[in-house]
Amino acid sequence: MIGGIDPADVRITLQVATLATMLCIIFGVPTAWVLARYRFPGHAFVEALVTLPLILPPTVVGYYLLRTFGQSSPIGRFLDEELGVHLVFTWWGAAIAASILSAPLLIRTAQAAFERVDPELERVAATLGRTPVGVFFAVTLPLAVRGVAAGIALAFARAAGEFGATIMIAGNIPGETRTLPVSVYDAVQVGDIARANATALLLISITMGVLLFFTWATLLVAREQ
Repeated sequence: MIGGIDPADVRITLQVATLATMLCIIFGVPTAWVLARYRFPGHAFVEALVTLPLILPPTVVGYYLLRTFGQSSPIGRFLDEELGVHLVFTWWGAAIAASILSAPLLIRTAQAAFERVDPELERVAATLGRTPVGVFFAVTLPLAVRGVAAGIALAFARAAGEFGATIMIAGNIPGETRTLPVSVYDAVQVGDIARANATALLLISITMGVLLFFTWATLLVAREQ
């Protein structure tokens, strides 16, 4: 341990936050674009649904994930028996929980950024022979990049700091599922305030570093456009 901090806790936290953020990008950015560009029956319901994890207690999200992927559920048994995939009490399960709780921050931030892009510019690009995917990457995303990047940074920070759902689905297994937020809780429970302070400050430093990096990167991209 370094200053009472287990390096494994740092590694697991970064693994969970990185995978959770990647999942948010894969599923969240397209969802944000669809919500920004199309109006369809149930649009308001979908917006409310993607925002719901943001306002639910994390333990509630973790509970339902535990019920969904646990051995007593059909999905959990299928993953275990047919695919050999175990999510409960693994850092993979913690990453899925963190992605669900982080996704609303990315989706709603990116949605607002996409809504500010003039659709006429997309139509002009389409008339010049661009495919819909080409229009997105050549026009829409570059113009909305600051908002999308802000959403990614917020999603990473939220995932790195996730506690409630992590405890529910991944537990607190040193070297396997214990993240920095869980480590802070552990330290407080045993009265090790020095370790709690050191771990909390490290977590703050990591999230602040990520937020500052994305701010710097988006400003750099904006200058080059």
